[in-house]
Amino acid sequence: MKKGIGIAVLVLLLAGCDNPSIIGEWIQPVPGLENQFQGINIKEGGDASSINMRTLVYKSWRHNGDTLTLNGESIGNGQTIGFSEKYEVEKLSRRTLILKNGEEELKFRRKDS
Repeated sequence: MKKGIGIAVLVLLLAGCDNPSIIGEWIQPVPGLENQFQGINIKEGGDASSINMRTLVYKSWRHNGDTLTLNGESIGNGQTIGFSEKYEVEKLSRRTLILKNGEEELKFRRKDS
């Protein structure tokens, strides 16, 4: 009887562990066009790509502790400018990613597969 209770407790503890991955497609509404979405595809191996953003092209990422660094290129007016931005990971769950850079806060939801 005690063994069965111990196994049940272990199963409940493991089921309660939430170790979400930052890997995936994260989207948010396009400002002013709430029925359209934009975002970032964070891929395994450090690669990244933009979702529905032609002028902001994500190329790579790095997640270290509570810091997410996104690298890419801003394309516009006939020139391409490389960028590297660091964000504090304010929240990461299976469905939600909130990034903060100073006063800027970016809220994403995981794109449904």
